[in-house]
Amino acid sequence: MKDRIRLKVLGISYSQIHSGANALIMAQVDGPIRIPIVIGNAEAQSIAIRMEGITPPRPLTHDLFVSFTHAFGVTLKEVFIYKFENGIFSSELTFSDGERQVVLDSRTSDAIAIAMRTKAPIYTTRAIMEETGFVMDVPSADTDTEEKNDEELTDPEPRLENYAIEELERTLAKLVDDEQYEKAARVQALINFKRQKKQNENGEDSPTK
Repeated sequence: MKDRIRLKVLGISYSQIHSGANALIMAQVDGPIRIPIVIGNAEAQSIAIRMEGITPPRPLTHDLFVSFTHAFGVTLKEVFIYKFENGIFSSELTFSDGERQVVLDSRTSDAIAIAMRTKAPIYTTRAIMEETGFVMDVPSADTDTEEKNDEELTDPEPRLENYAIEELERTLAKLVDDEQYEKAARVQALINFKRQKKQNENGEDSPTK
């Protein structure tokens, strides 16, 4: 359908301006539009650990749901965010067992968490994208530097960016044990960044000059 726009998960805003909520940022595939969706902490954790490839010691509800559908030969064909009303996004999941197709209503956060685990496509309408979407501004280098300096002056706690990889790995293990998956996902992302930076500095993946 021409009216449908495919989306992908871009990231999660960890701002705690709204207590108990996070903003899931969906991005238009091959386009500049971003759509923020307010979700709860539990759903944010579930999406975050999937984004960073973290395996929890016990399956989360979304993992269990996907395992259940696979056990019975059911496939999630797509997620469709079909309505935005009173600040709430409504979604449908389309399942198929090869013979029949079933469409179920779902909270959008749950639908996206399941779609990420099954690699099912996510769509919305052009009308919803135009009503709720925005084009993300890229901050200037000067603004970014000022924000970092402000953070350094106001944050009395040791910054994770200053931890060595070994310290981060210990922190990650403890967070996973404590089932603090949202924070664990952030630490895992930082570990991946530091490892890649170290490889680049050692010339392991540097292009031939």
